[in-house]
Amino acid sequence: MGLVKAAVIVLDCSEPEKLADFYSKILEGEIRTEHLPDRVEVIAVNRTHLSFRRDLNMTPPTWPRPDSSLQAHLDLLVDEEDMDAAERKVVGLGARPLDTKDDTGPHEVRLYADPAGHPFSLRCSLHSGPKTD
Repeated sequence: MGLVKAAVIVLDCSEPEKLADFYSKILEGEIRTEHLPDRVEVIAVNRTHLSFRRDLNMTPPTWPRPDSSLQAHLDLLVDEEDMDAAERKVVGLGARPLDTKDDTGPHEVRLYADPAGHPFSLRCSLHSGPKTD
């Protein structure tokens, strides 16, 4: 095994406890607070690892508006048949749908902002497809 054991996505926000609660419910994860005083972590059942760092001056990105570049976002992979249920869940937990230029056609990718304003998407998993049974 190499020197690096894992990579962690860190999102800055003013209220890391609230944002960790939001993502822990989506990812069915465990919240951990013991590592660093200014961070809260979520470890999901599928071993996804997110960290939320307190930054009282954080300004949310404005993506997908053209006047602001996309710095980073999360893709949450969902089976195609579960997209509507996943959308209801994230919106029910406080996500805000983001406007897109093209609102027609299949909704294999759906864009949202989390409660702190970070963009994320629900995206059809590469390994999923319609059920055939």
